[in-house]
Amino acid sequence: MAFGAPSEVSAQGMPPPIPFPGAATQGRASIPGDSPVVPFIDLSVRNPASGQEVAFSVQLLLLLTVLALAPSIFVLMTSFLRISIVLDFVKRALSLQQVPPNQVILGISLFLTVFIMWPTFDTIYTKSIRPLSEGTLSAGEAYREAEAPLRLFMYNQMRSDPENIRLFMAMRGLERPETLADVPTYVLIPAFILNELTIAFKIGILLFIPFIIIDMVVASALMSMGMIMLPPVMISMPFKLILFVMVNGWGLLVDQIARSFV
Repeated sequence: MAFGAPSEVSAQGMPPPIPFPGAATQGRASIPGDSPVVPFIDLSVRNPASGQEVAFSVQLLLLLTVLALAPSIFVLMTSFLRISIVLDFVKRALSLQQVPPNQVILGISLFLTVFIMWPTFDTIYTKSIRPLSEGTLSAGEAYREAEAPLRLFMYNQMRSDPENIRLFMAMRGLERPETLADVPTYVLIPAFILNELTIAFKIGILLFIPFIIIDMVVASALMSMGMIMLPPVMISMPFKLILFVMVNGWGLLVDQIARSFV
């Protein structure tokens, strides 16, 4: 049939079927037996048959809530907060903008947190997660066993200066605590966060002092030579990097951060 020529029309007004080419492969409607089987997942909602199913549904909702809040729990209830703030202070004190990237700083903070918190995590796994998986502890007992090591860790960081605990206890109208057992968890967590922010900023101030002195010396030298248009940061940054590397700054920094949690 020539291009542009009218096509043949059958008696019913429809064009005739176009046959497959001779070399075409015939289609198959059946699934071969050796193909991988994809499982069928069904999610159904029904009325609970007993009180145990209601309790299980509530526990499942609580578990999903804890999993959703897990990043915040890891960041705010461990050593991650202090480490990440101190490393960011070091980056700013060295006048570095893109090196190291924020992802690298967060990665370093993550693995240092795992290193520092490993005894606490090991206690939680031994006394809570493993007995729960073996069926020797209920969900409530496992929660209390997992809560205790974290509470002890947070309290140990505020043992020398429990002012934040007294502050939040007073804000809630509670009596002055005598022991850790008298401090509720919902009071201990914000007190710990405020304490970590305070300590991290104190460390950041101490880190800034030597680098500020270098900036002042370089700025004074440039002004005395009449180089007012030259940015002092561009000249002082190599000297700060040289000083930081010569004193093994990363090693000293990591060592002192780890010792601050002991």
